[in-house]
Amino acid sequence: MKQMLFILNPMAGMRRANRYLPDMIGLYNRAGYRVTIHVTSAHGEATRVVKDLAGDMDMVVCCGGDGTFNEVVNGLLQSGASVPMGYIPAGSTNDFAASLRIPTNIMAAARRVVEGQPRKLDIGSFDGRYFSYVASFGAFTRASYATPQSVKNALGHTAYILEGIQELSQIRKIHARLRLDGIPYEDDFLFGAISNSTSVAGILTLDPRLVDMSDGKFEVLLVRAPRDFSEIHECIQALQTQKYNCSAITFQTAAHVQVESCQELTWTLDGERADFDGQVEICNLHEAITIIQ
Repeated sequence: MKQMLFILNPMAGMRRANRYLPDMIGLYNRAGYRVTIHVTSAHGEATRVVKDLAGDMDMVVCCGGDGTFNEVVNGLLQSGASVPMGYIPAGSTNDFAASLRIPTNIMAAARRVVEGQPRKLDIGSFDGRYFSYVASFGAFTRASYATPQSVKNALGHTAYILEGIQELSQIRKIHARLRLDGIPYEDDFLFGAISNSTSVAGILTLDPRLVDMSDGKFEVLLVRAPRDFSEIHECIQALQTQKYNCSAITFQTAAHVQVESCQELTWTLDGERADFDGQVEICNLHEAITIIQ
């Protein structure tokens, strides 16, 4: 029989995936897999387990939210194993799964693992730490990791929006210098996202026609601090219509991004806080993993 490592985060989302565990394992047994189940109980545990075991597996399946997916990806890449990955989204927002058009129905997503097709995906490196779909800084970034898990489970997307509203009074300008594939940008910014996804925290959405998750490039969105009320209106309209052609917004693709700032920056990688010591190098790892879609 083929070997499968099944990683389950029992605390993800509404914990609804837990009750389907026997059905999912039965499905994979019938598909010819001997399944090794690991139920996580601590942050970072999925990375350690996948790193240790992936080399002996034919498939690794992640059942959890975007944070669990991030941990599994980190474990896979650290292991050096070329093993396909399945994803059963069971979190509060499931941004990455939405970009991949993976079903939110647990059993439909579970069947996709054995019935779908392999697809190569780009992964980001943030000074050597991997992220699946977004590295961001500035306004609303804190909402993704500061919102308590119990609130995320109860309110889903609404939890992020409510936490984001609380941040409005704390929004401050961040003076930063960036280089996008060598092209310099320097200004006062409110927000920046280096992403490989069509949805960020359920708040910001990118036009799917502008996002290719396997092209070796990030989509980089920078929102400069508006200088007057007309720019504020123009910026809001651009974000709502997904037409990023206003003076306060920079929307570019880049494979290599460098960021420097003398100010304290709060970064998140796939919703998890990341340390920043004044400068960071972000690289696109072209087709770094294979996912069954």
